Amino acid sequence: MTRPGPTPIVLIVEDEMVLRMRAVDIVEDAGFTPVATVSADEAMKVLESRDDISLLFTDIQMPGSMDGLKLAHAVYSRWPHIKIILVSGQIAVNDAEKPIDSRFFPKPLEIQQMVLELQKMVGEGALKVMPAVIVADDPLTAENKALRHQLQQAGMDAKALLLKTVLDTEKQQLIIDENQPLNDALATENDSLKLALEQAGIDARTLLVQAGIDADKREAADKLQHLIHAELHHRIKNLLATVGAITHQSLRTATNMTHAGAAIDGRFAALARAHDLLTRVSWENATIDSVIRSAIEPFDQGGGRFIVSGEDIRITSSSVIAFAMTLNELCTNTTKFGALSVHEGQVRLSWQIDGERLHFEWVEIGGPLVSEPTRKSFGTRMMVSLGQQLQGQVELQYLPSGFVYTMDVPIEAVTIKA
Repeated sequence: MTRPGPTPIVLIVEDEMVLRMRAVDIVEDAGFTPVATVSADEAMKVLESRDDISLLFTDIQMPGSMDGLKLAHAVYSRWPHIKIILVSGQIAVNDAEKPIDSRFFPKPLEIQQMVLELQKMVGEGALKVMPAVIVADDPLTAENKALRHQLQQAGMDAKALLLKTVLDTEKQQLIIDENQPLNDALATENDSLKLALEQAGIDARTLLVQAGIDADKREAADKLQHLIHAELHHRIKNLLATVGAITHQSLRTATNMTHAGAAIDGRFAALARAHDLLTRVSWENATIDSVIRSAIEPFDQGGGRFIVSGEDIRITSSSVIAFAMTLNELCTNTTKFGALSVHEGQVRLSWQIDGERLHFEWVEIGGPLVSEPTRKSFGTRMMVSLGQQLQGQVELQYLPSGFVYTMDVPIEAVTIKA
């Protein structure tokens, strides 16, 4: 009788926390063992320290000294036996640009397709797609149809919920018609204007001259507009990928559909608040104090339930979203099971900068006796993942005095670089 070989190891490289968690789920659903990293630099350290990696599963765009495409070529050059999957929400890679025999998939990822592709590339695995996939007979992906079916069971409309909680009015109009390509939606206004000018017998270039606008400047403005549209397209695709990941993982760990609906709604709202905050600062940075206060405000209706203190610093946009999503889980849990589930309970949030480290602490006071949960929920996974996202350590303590969450990370991992 032949003994089964060791379970293949898949190295994941994804800088977005929620999308990295989803990639871990995909690898586990395929029956393989994931090793998750945040950057290409971290992935190279893993590769140099072990010889059991079977496949590299990497995003293309990420911060650091190299992007995912350069990482893929480096891996193919040094470890040609390692299979490679590249994913991206913005860049489409052709065969000439990627390593031989590697595969490329656009985001958002279809979970069944990715599970089957992983099994095809590195072995049979153990297919156990969750939630169960409904076979699609229309242009919708199987996974999206399955998610929509389960949301409908919970009395929720997926598109309406996304539009209501995540996108502002302008972006809503861009995706109201899911069958119209985004680029067509973005170009509609310009096409309408061009047609109106032609019907009126007006030459656009002449009109620009009469208005005192140099045609070359107009061309430069058109190029700028194209870049803005491309960036908007990229951000919406990333946002949809994140929304899909949140929905999928919420459904995986929910005990019932009512619980799933409430969890999804709360997580979408937290994501929306983080995006609102970043929009106000042009997506460049935000202060850690503003991120914390924005996250806790919906849970502090009576006032005085949270005690907040710490030296304010500006943190990166990716850190803003990671912090906001994690704080939402902490706030949700404390209102259900912790200090804020009773009238006299409070939460003390504090952070200090000690040399090159940022130390953050969440301490619950005056609440009921807490105990460590028997199952690891999506929220708990997110709390732990924040430490990896910011290249530090996280500790969850269920003490007699109350729940305590601490995080210690290098300051350079969260702050804006000069």
